[in-house]
Amino acid sequence: MTKVRRSRGAVLLGVVGELLITAGVVLGLFVAYSLWWTDVVADRRAGQVGGELRRDWAATAPARPGGGAEAAAPPVYAAGDGIGFLHVPALGKGDSTLIRMGTTPEVLNEGVAGVYQDPYRAAMPWEAEGNFALAAHRDGHGARFHDLDRLGKGDPIVVETKDSWYVYRVDATLPQTSRYDTGIIAPVPVGSGYHQPGRYLTLTTCTPVYTSRYRMAVWASLVRVDPVDAKRTPPPELR
Repeated sequence: MTKVRRSRGAVLLGVVGELLITAGVVLGLFVAYSLWWTDVVADRRAGQVGGELRRDWAATAPARPGGGAEAAAPPVYAAGDGIGFLHVPALGKGDSTLIRMGTTPEVLNEGVAGVYQDPYRAAMPWEAEGNFALAAHRDGHGARFHDLDRLGKGDPIVVETKDSWYVYRVDATLPQTSRYDTGIIAPVPVGSGYHQPGRYLTLTTCTPVYTSRYRMAVWASLVRVDPVDAKRTPPPELR
């Protein structure tokens, strides 16, 4: 039989093709890890920590009639501590995200919404005035704010703590700003339309989706505080 000899060019093309295939497989595995596996791990961890927080709440004294326990004896939280849950109906029925102190990767990568501590210290919901500013990932690591762009003026947002439901309404959104724009989480957020101190909530995440080039923001103001009853009956906005 006659042996067919491949030219050097053909051999080179074959090697390049194999390398491209290998690179494609590696890239595909990396994307799967970034957008799927990190979600699985983050959701699992957030579920564990959230469950521990609810058990702690159940093991301590029940909320006082009329609520307001936080205002009577404000708790002190350290970085990473769980403080409650964020509920955003516009992100899906039953949406619930654990809220923890801090916005470092170690905190946010566990599928939570993190409370800003820098460059401004976020005011807690029970404080007389200030901006309760939160951040969460838009893709990977739980992607809790993946669909944050769904929110619009008038949408409800609820922050659940041990003793109270804090009900907010969206007043304004900012589709895109510089990632260095710290004014969006200031005590009176720049660009929000607010002009004096109040009780505000700010949600931030990266944009466009699958990038961290810019930031988007959603601003809301407190409309009421409902006490938690013995059955933890959610407010009408979550039913």
